[in-house]
Amino acid sequence: MPDELVHREQLSPNCNDRALPISMVVLHYTEMKPVETAIERMCDPEAQVSAHYCITEEGEVVRLVPEEKRAWHAGVSYWRGHKDVNSASIGIELDHPGHALGYRGFADAQIDALVPLLHRIVKAHDIPRANVVGHSDVAPARKIDPGELFPWDRLAEYKLCLPRPEKLEQGDVFDNDASFYLALERFGYDITDGYKAVEAFQRRWRPERIDGQICGEIRAILFQLLLDRDRGLAR
Repeated sequence: MPDELVHREQLSPNCNDRALPISMVVLHYTEMKPVETAIERMCDPEAQVSAHYCITEEGEVVRLVPEEKRAWHAGVSYWRGHKDVNSASIGIELDHPGHALGYRGFADAQIDALVPLLHRIVKAHDIPRANVVGHSDVAPARKIDPGELFPWDRLAEYKLCLPRPEKLEQGDVFDNDASFYLALERFGYDITDGYKAVEAFQRRWRPERIDGQICGEIRAILFQLLLDRDRGLAR
């Protein structure tokens, strides 16, 4: 049966069976140009990398791995207790030059194609908004994609990810950096490399300044995120 959201298939051998039910979506950028170079690599058995989908800057959606299979996109990663993120997630690669080749905003056509695809995935697998994340969220020590210019706010408008908290009710309530790190771990991040974990949090939640430094603003944002989750407002 034709899939109205997928323009073509180029199936990759780089997949295996899942060990966990699907509960996450991880968004990446390819950091390769042209897009066919990235697709060819994700279909190369020697590369041992893949994703479920790749979306070009022009808005073409390419299926590389069926959703029921475990694609190899996240690498060594962690989110909310899951160390095998590949088994628990669907990986979507966005055709983009990345930071290495001239970082820039994401094309409107690409996000226009991402939104309905992501909506279908989230609905089909009952994925919480908090589990629609970037590669940098699940691998903060290694990755910075999709980066500070990714339009999370646009996805949040469609309730496809958590929005940045607008009202910080309690302000800065953490007594010290150690309590902040524990709260960051509680929210879902791997804090093994504390500096990189803070950078990843900033990249997602306060992208206008990424310096790896714990300050009152990001402490207040994190506390609000946890407060909303505890209230059941952040699924």
